[in-house]
Amino acid sequence: MIEEKIIEILKSKSGYVSGEEISDHLRLSRQALWKHIQELRDSGYDIVAVPHLGYQLVQLPDRLFPQEIGSGLETKFIGKKIHYQEKVSSTMDLALNLGLQGASEGTVIVTESQSKGRGRLGRNWISPKYKGIYFSVILRPKISPLQASLLTILCAVGLCEAIKENAQIEPQIKWPNDLLINQKKIAGILTELNAEMDEVRFVNIGIGLNVNTEKKALISSATSLKEELGKEVNRVELLKAILRRIETNYLLFRENRRKEIIEKWREYNTTLGKRVKILVRNQHLEGQAVDIDLDGALLVRKDSGVVQKISSGDIILCR
Repeated sequence: MIEEKIIEILKSKSGYVSGEEISDHLRLSRQALWKHIQELRDSGYDIVAVPHLGYQLVQLPDRLFPQEIGSGLETKFIGKKIHYQEKVSSTMDLALNLGLQGASEGTVIVTESQSKGRGRLGRNWISPKYKGIYFSVILRPKISPLQASLLTILCAVGLCEAIKENAQIEPQIKWPNDLLINQKKIAGILTELNAEMDEVRFVNIGIGLNVNTEKKALISSATSLKEELGKEVNRVELLKAILRRIETNYLLFRENRRKEIIEKWREYNTTLGKRVKILVRNQHLEGQAVDIDLDGALLVRKDSGVVQKISSGDIILCR
């Protein structure tokens, strides 16, 4: 796109860039250049125009535009293809359609707001506009459906690592898919498979993260980075860090270095050693969470002493 090329030119200069230089480089008329500048301003780019000096990019918009996410991302495949819409029903709906159409591994679908954002077990995910990070990534691992639980685990680890790196605050992971800060939920992960009996075609990972969401827009059991830090967080830079960290952990997964992922998860987890109640297939199970296995399943020691493997379920921490 012409607008992306204009931004690249403006970013490459510390001062003003003459309209003549930009026009000549892009083979545009001055009138056409002005039109594109106006469109960029409408998108939120703060561009100053001064006669005889030219144009200067003063501030980037707080928008999850593909060109901003891709700039300096430096991943191997995750985020090389980014689909962006300002508002969608759910990024998971788009991810399913793109996955069925053969979208490449690492394709990311990102939005500013969802009208029907969803979490596990059909729960809603509140997605206020321009406040959070809501995205899905398409993965195509060569695994059986039984091994897919670890994908949720590695994404949770990647999220924790990125938040710690970018926002200097450390979340905890509540198995299988929730991130907590001060016992309040800050992020959720939804994993959906398209698979046959013994082979996964593709996996869509959906992530919702409360970044700059105000307290009034959050339910009582939730929080946001802004609420915890007392300041806003740059969503673009945080999303870049998340994509990098997810890719790093996914590569460990593909290289069969799953023990390393599990060890990382143990550092952030808030589940092991706790007494838990789990709803599995309309049945309640209670016991102590003792570990997770190499597939990401939770191991629960029941009061009878029997250790049961739980691959999914709704969990409540008792103590």
